Amino acid sequence: MLKTLDILDCSGARVGEYAVPECLNSVIENDKGTQAVHDAVVAYLAGIRSGSACTKTRGLVRGGGAKPWRQKGRGGARAGSNRSPVWTGGGTIFGPQPRSYAKKLNKKVLALALTRALAERIAEGDVLVLDKLALPDHKTRNAYAVLKNLKIQDDTIMLSLTDFDEATVCATGNIPNLVVRRAVTVNAYELLRFKKLVFCKDALDAFIGRLA
Repeated sequence: MLKTLDILDCSGARVGEYAVPECLNSVIENDKGTQAVHDAVVAYLAGIRSGSACTKTRGLVRGGGAKPWRQKGRGGARAGSNRSPVWTGGGTIFGPQPRSYAKKLNKKVLALALTRALAERIAEGDVLVLDKLALPDHKTRNAYAVLKNLKIQDDTIMLSLTDFDEATVCATGNIPNLVVRRAVTVNAYELLRFKKLVFCKDALDAFIGRLA
């Protein structure tokens, strides 16, 4: 397990070292958090489901107000509505209704999942630490030049910042393989989804603060 990460500037030059917290090393050494990562990813994917599937019960189907035929004397089964579920064009029994699929996980499980996911990505060499993202203007070519200097321009990338500014949003918005996230919103799924994770130094500090 790595003890330090290189801090790079926008030109790709090494300008310092970032000490990896002991909590990231311990989860790998003790083989902890694998199930927490699974649970966190499942919970995240369940939470973004729209849950908008909707069927009509007999009370929601239009029509059916009149009794189709008299109760007795026909020799057939009684019927009270032609929108009964047993009739063609009738309602649906036990069909899906709009609902939330969200799952609740406690804070310790979520923190463990983030710790384990980040530790694995660091061990795999997929985490880069950027001293700061200093773009001269909002041009896309300037943001792309930074990725090219880091030699990750062809990978899927998550860039984590402490906060957004207009120049960064404009410069990165047209790069299809790059998404920008605030450190306080990064989740376990996103830590695993992208091939390369780029954290600004202060954003990584903020993210690791969530692991306590």
